[in-house]
This record gives sequence, C-alpha cells and structure tokens, in this order.
Amino acid sequence: MDEEIKKNLLDIQQRIREANPDGKEIEVVGVTKTHEASVIKAALKAGIDHIGENKVQEFLDKYEEIHESHPEIKWHMVGHLQRNKVKYIVGKTTLIHSLDSLRLAKEINKRGKGEGIKVNTLLQVNVAKEDSKFGLFLEDIPSFIKEIDEFQGLKIQGLMTMAPFYEDVEKTRDCFKRLKELFEALKKRPQNNVEMKYLSMGMTNDFEVAVEEGSNMVRLGRTLFGKRGS
Repeated sequence: MDEEIKKNLLDIQQRIREANPDGKEIEVVGVTKTHEASVIKAALKAGIDHIGENKVQEFLDKYEEIHESHPEIKWHMVGHLQRNKVKYIVGKTTLIHSLDSLRLAKEINKRGKGEGIKVNTLLQVNVAKEDSKFGLFLEDIPSFIKEIDEFQGLKIQGLMTMAPFYEDVEKTRDCFKRLKELFEALKKRPQNNVEMKYLSMGMTNDFEVAVEEGSNMVRLGRTLFGKRGS
C-alpha cells in the first residue's frame, strides 16, 4: 500500500506541475472516506499530512485512533456538515470546507467562541446551482460575508466548490473560472473575518482543469488511494 500511494502521489504531482507552469503551491488534501486509518499512515509516509473526511463520525473514529501518535495531521472536513455535529469537530479540524448557510455559521461561531478560538472555514459555493449539491450561490456570497463580519469564533479563509460531473472534463472549466473571479474580487474587499487564502477546487475527475483555472487546494481520494472500501 505504501508504495502504491507514493507512486500515485508522484503521478499526481507531475500532472499538477503540467497544469501549473508558474509553479505556485498547490495543497493536496488526501480524502480517506471509507478507508482505514492505516491508509492515513501510508499517506503520511508519502508526504501528505492534509487529510480530508466527509463524515463526522468517521473523522472522529480515525482522529481518536491516530491523533495522539500523529499530531502533525491537518484534518479537513470536506463533506456536508450538520449544525448538531459542529461541537464534535471544533478544535480538531484545521479547515472546514463546507460552510453553506448562516445557521451553520452561527453554530460554528458559537462553538468557536466557547473554545476561545477562531474556526477556519471555507464557504461552499454551488456555482452551477445543482439541486443535488449544497452550497451558497455566487451572487449570495458578498451579502453573506457582511452578515458574519462581527463573528468572533470563525474565520473564512477562502472558497470551495464541487463542479458538475461531465464525461468531457473541459465542461467544468467555466465553473472553476467563475469561482476564481469571485475569489479575486473578494480579495479586494477587506472584511474582519475574511482572508481569501484557499481556493479549494478540483477532485479526482477534474483537478487538472481546476488547477489551470486557479485552484490552490485539491481534494483527492480515488486517484491517490485507489478504490474506496465499503
């Protein structure tokens, strides 16, 4: 397993270099949904310390199993987050990618203030307005940011999206391009709780196009770790 993940990572890094001729830093988040904690340990050996989980309970199980022995792991919550689960992950995650409503923002803020920290988050944006996906719409982002301007328990560090799935991956380009334009526009509008640092775009099927369009954080599961477990 260790050698396979190393090989896969080398291939991914080469593909990122080809999509990123300027050589900007691209963070690879290894998404270990349904994989055992041993896969995370293999990822660490390969050089990946940013680990993403989709479900809170699975995250907590793995965190409890390996956090003490591997405190260097930077945990990302990349899946949909319910308000009643926020209390379990605040203080444990490096970055929550899926802030998608004001009600969720209020809960994260409450829990962050209770812990005396600012919880780092990304705004999840449903660029294509797909019914099957969560996320704020592009046009709602500026007003949403104003709503949370005085929150003391969270910080928005960028934007995240999931593009529609197309057999022709070129069709994802417009989605990524539009989010990059918003990302750049928000950089020019200083807000207390906003730092446009991360643009989390791109998964196994489309990460090269996402990088070409400005992503600096990709979320990779199957292409890195192989087929998921049950």
